[in-house]
Amino acid sequence: MGTDSTPPPANESAHLSGPGFSVSVPKHGYHWWYVDAFSHDHQYGLTIIAFIGSVFSSYYAWSRAIGAGDPYQHCAINVSLYGKGGKRWAMTERTQAGLSQSQNRFQVGPSALTWADGKLIIDVNEVTVPFPSRLTGKVTMTPRCVTDAKVALDSDECHHWWPIAPMCDVDVSFSAPNRSWTGTGYFDTNWGSEPLEAGFKYWDWSRANLSGDRSVVLYDVIRRDGTPFSLARLFNADGTVSDIDAPNTMALPKNLWRVSRATQSEPHDPPKVISILEDAPFYARRMVESTLLGERVTAMHESLDLDRFSSKWVQVLLPFKMPRRKR
Repeated sequence: MGTDSTPPPANESAHLSGPGFSVSVPKHGYHWWYVDAFSHDHQYGLTIIAFIGSVFSSYYAWSRAIGAGDPYQHCAINVSLYGKGGKRWAMTERTQAGLSQSQNRFQVGPSALTWADGKLIIDVNEVTVPFPSRLTGKVTMTPRCVTDAKVALDSDECHHWWPIAPMCDVDVSFSAPNRSWTGTGYFDTNWGSEPLEAGFKYWDWSRANLSGDRSVVLYDVIRRDGTPFSLARLFNADGTVSDIDAPNTMALPKNLWRVSRATQSEPHDPPKVISILEDAPFYARRMVESTLLGERVTAMHESLDLDRFSSKWVQVLLPFKMPRRKR
């Protein structure tokens, strides 16, 4: 499927078959399933990313450098909680011994994602870093629609994106820390047959809900060959999907590590960072206010500098935040 393809509508067969947790990942490749959510009052948030071939793993990068690069030896379910009471995260990488896959269930170590009755249920049972504490709870994602709108992000079709459920109702219940809330969320998956940094130098990504049960997802990337690529898609709760004109790219202040950041917004109403969620040497995640299709929205936004990620000093720092276990 090329990047200029017309987006297909929601697909009932996709809803029935689920997100495809039983996939096979090639050597040096990756596959991840991504979830994010905000509480209705925007005071709490979370991200959860389940990996085969953890793309931001120094261990996986070092393995590829010596010609090994087995993605199944670098699996993880990364969890980050944000909001009142502080930020908690767990990013423990595990080997294939800790992985269990089936069509509707994906488990790494003690945490798991399960697709059941058209819902995504995530059971979290992790230990935080750098200060060990329990991270235990359940997240239930109820999609308002499920799409089959798969897209290749590069001209060689090595990297793909599938927004499985762009709009979800979310119920979050954690016993450690003690946090419970409801809100709205997003569920997608990305996969590739080569390392992410082989296909891209840089990307910005964001997603936001609009009125009328609609959502927008924006990609603005620079591929490894230097060519830019922008994608702007509108999703409706009735299952229809359409391309829209990408808004202007507008710069945001650089983060503490001087990572360049930008987002797309209508030019008469500049974007504004309202909360910094992650601030890493090569990566930044934040909540951003911007204007899309005439509405002022709150968006989840990410910036990723893959040249910076590939630098030796960043690779040395990452294991302090991402410990590795066998199971």
